[in-house]
Amino acid sequence: MNIARNTSPIMLSIWALLLCAAIVALGLARWSLAFVSLATLVLSLVPPILASRWSLTLPVPFLLATTLFFFASIFLGEALDFYERLWWWDLALHGSSAVGFGLTGFLFVFMLFKGDRFAAPPSALAFIAFCVAMTIGAMWEIFEFLMDQGFGMNMQKSGLVDTMGDLMINAFGSAIASLTGYYYLRHASGGFLGRGLAQFISLNKRLYQKSKDRLKK
Repeated sequence: MNIARNTSPIMLSIWALLLCAAIVALGLARWSLAFVSLATLVLSLVPPILASRWSLTLPVPFLLATTLFFFASIFLGEALDFYERLWWWDLALHGSSAVGFGLTGFLFVFMLFKGDRFAAPPSALAFIAFCVAMTIGAMWEIFEFLMDQGFGMNMQKSGLVDTMGDLMINAFGSAIASLTGYYYLRHASGGFLGRGLAQFISLNKRLYQKSKDRLKK
């Protein structure tokens, strides 16, 4: 996969902004801002790099969504303090990330069955996708705790209340993702999220060949 070919002008602009912010921050000796900018840039490059390494083709909307998420959560949220300025910022990001992780978990589990939608009940695959998203959400809460304790940050804000609120939002977003996977398998639908699943599967047919073979019959 050619990374440059699978990008959008918005993604390139964000990457350039992050690089410039890191350079300026280093010049001004603002080490925390430089670290956050570079960390955001590196994390936003991870999906396309891993996809290239694993011979996956990622839809441009997926790459754009991951880039925007890292930019909004780490750079805007931490460096520019959007978590304090906008009360709903943290909730929106946790909910959207749970949906994304749930859809990713569904695609991964569906791939293990080689796209055979008859090999396991749709409800079972949906439940596994829900568990994957919740597990990642819980790991993120652990990461926030470690960052607060180790680097004196304030990612958990109000502590236990913030953590439990995040987990409840994660559960809501995970449920949306799992229901999307369920309706995709049962009715070949699921709204625009279902179309996203179909697009990924279509771009990576070799991983879901059994599903494609059955649909041809």
